[in-house]
Amino acid sequence: MNAPNPPLRAAVVPVTAFQQNCTLLWCTETNKAAFVDPGGDLDKLKDAVKQTGVAVEKILVTHGHMDHCGQAGVLAKELGVPIEGPHEDDRFWIERLGEDGARFGMSGEPFEPDRWLNDGDTVTVGHLTLDVIHCPGHTPGHVVFHHPPSKLAIVGDVLFQGSIGRTDFPRGDHRQLLDSITRKLWPLGGDTVFLPGHGPHSNFAHERRTNPFVGDAALAD
Repeated sequence: MNAPNPPLRAAVVPVTAFQQNCTLLWCTETNKAAFVDPGGDLDKLKDAVKQTGVAVEKILVTHGHMDHCGQAGVLAKELGVPIEGPHEDDRFWIERLGEDGARFGMSGEPFEPDRWLNDGDTVTVGHLTLDVIHCPGHTPGHVVFHHPPSKLAIVGDVLFQGSIGRTDFPRGDHRQLLDSITRKLWPLGGDTVFLPGHGPHSNFAHERRTNPFVGDAALAD
């Protein structure tokens, strides 16, 4: 990420009352870009496109919660781009975006992704190739996007700096979440920086040392 001419650049744009980290990432070679989790505040997201001068070619979604994808379908129509993700196990969340939005005084619109994603799939943005890692627990269909050359992962609400995702939602599973983090994220390497769905970024080594929920010391007890 700190190389003189990195292949990938990313800008985080907090959106909605939940301050959800929507990520605009782009291929520096082609200037092609993708939004990851455009939950709302579309004017703010369009401003980010203007400021960076990139060309958005798709929308990626980590999971079906309203603050992450309530406006993904609307934005996809406005930009004329496809939606990829999440895993189809989150279909029930996406189908209820309208009622969930009303409950929180926000606008949510159900959509059908152009492509559901599975563990081991890849997605492309320009000349970039990101690995898709299915990480259930917070929601059953949650996916993470990983770009190995940049040592960067976009993890949605699986893991945060000093915390982990909630599992008290329908079909959430605490044990499954811990397994997703320790078996699928930690092996990506301690120097991998991750962008979470809320709050500041961190890296896996720091969380293994200090995270009170999923750090090595916490899991050894």
